[in-house]
Amino acid sequence: MATPTGAPPEAPLGGIVVGVDGSPGSLAAFRWALHEASSRGLQVHAVTAWEFPLESTFGAMVTVGDFHPVVAAEEILAAALAAAGIAADDHRVTTTPVEGFPAEVLMQRAAGAELLVVGSRGYGKVFGALLGSVSQYVAAHAACPVVVIKP
Repeated sequence: MATPTGAPPEAPLGGIVVGVDGSPGSLAAFRWALHEASSRGLQVHAVTAWEFPLESTFGAMVTVGDFHPVVAAEEILAAALAAAGIAADDHRVTTTPVEGFPAEVLMQRAAGAELLVVGSRGYGKVFGALLGSVSQYVAAHAACPVVVIKP
């Protein structure tokens, strides 16, 4: 069940929050989070976050050619659901595309969570320009326990 696009990144979620960027590591993290949530009776919140250094006179969201980050993020989340065999309307899983620095967005979303799950060596197909290690950053700074899954 998708949550509204542009939901504020500071809204914390319960359950298990998992970062999904389309990379093999994030897909492995998503599958692991689904299994863990099932064993604990928790909900999974899949979050795809991005940050672009592009500016626009029409607002914060810009398009470059046919590329639109919200659409790309929604496609990444839909592909993760499909790869895991989860229906888009499954009440156990929510998906949220959010603009913002991925590590910060994930930590904010996981502030009230049981667990934050991320893959290592992400750098997904679409958001590959992101520099730094999200998994390393959240492991050092998150308020909840963090699990880092290798692909």
